[in-house]
Amino acid sequence: MFRPTGTRIRTHTRTHTCAHTRARTRTLLALAAFAALSSLGLTTGCSSPSEADRTALVRETRAQGSPATAGSPFWIDPASPAAQQVRAWEREGRGNDARLLRRIADRPVALWPAGDHPEPKIREATVAAAREGRTAVFVAYDIPHRDCGQHSAGGAPDATAYRDWIERFARTIGDSDALVVLEPDAVAHIVDGCTPAQYHAEREQLLSEAIVRLKRQPHTKVYLDAGNPAWIEEPQKLVEPLGRAGVANADGFALNVSNFQTDDTTKQYGRILSKALGGKHFVVDTSRNGNGPLRGDRSQAWCNPPGRALGAPPTTDTGDPLVDAYLWIKRPGESDGQCRGGPAAGRWWADYALGLARNSKA
Repeated sequence: MFRPTGTRIRTHTRTHTCAHTRARTRTLLALAAFAALSSLGLTTGCSSPSEADRTALVRETRAQGSPATAGSPFWIDPASPAAQQVRAWEREGRGNDARLLRRIADRPVALWPAGDHPEPKIREATVAAAREGRTAVFVAYDIPHRDCGQHSAGGAPDATAYRDWIERFARTIGDSDALVVLEPDAVAHIVDGCTPAQYHAEREQLLSEAIVRLKRQPHTKVYLDAGNPAWIEEPQKLVEPLGRAGVANADGFALNVSNFQTDDTTKQYGRILSKALGGKHFVVDTSRNGNGPLRGDRSQAWCNPPGRALGAPPTTDTGDPLVDAYLWIKRPGESDGQCRGGPAAGRWWADYALGLARNSKA
């Protein structure tokens, strides 16, 4: 579940013979950015802070107004590609670039557990998030015939394998607080005809079953992907497929995943779709929409477009009763595919990430 923002969790510190050093250490930690915690090495001759102390300090620092996490209950991965790049650039003396890239590294982004065995990544994230009292954000992306064989082709080989994958995905979340964005593109590819008609009924059934299975976890929220306003321009066309895919049993739907549509455009679209779906809430991917979409040919605007920027930081304080959260679902800096000089889809691209951060107004 989402917890109120600004919550502080305090721990009692044992009396220590090195009390002065411990107090100094706590002050330094409170001032440090979260990504730097893993690299701290205290060699004063006294024991370093306990894990409980570290957790409490990090959470308290964030609660006291870190611009990266204000209003956000979501977990930040300290080992993300962006965080690793920051540390590498700091070692190389690229301090300005490292500071810019912290606009990504110090903010929560969704995890996309890949391959046949999603359990390790899910387990690692939920355990770490639980220590901080935060919510881990995941994307379940393994539907058969994924992405119509395009840049992100792959997925489970058949329906049986997908059911098993979702079972393990859900079981590993367990009782943890989690938010799952379910199968980007899957419903929209039914509507636009990219996914062959013979797979439509099976896909809708699998999505419906996946929602039910994930919602058996007591603290898991599920949002079924519904494309973006520039893709399926008439939201009414999504209503019946989303209904057959079980959106009624989900917490809502997700919009603008991996795309660049502005918040205003996306929310207007979402309100229309919500009304047609009986008032369902939705979440919006704001990871790269700070400058909106690239003008010109839409068929080329989705793949590593130049000049884009980070959008609104992840938060549940959206100011809109229908919008449950702004999320960074697409991981900023990870390629859309091998276009415009980019690496394979999902691979880290430091130069593109730096451009997103440099152009950001947030």
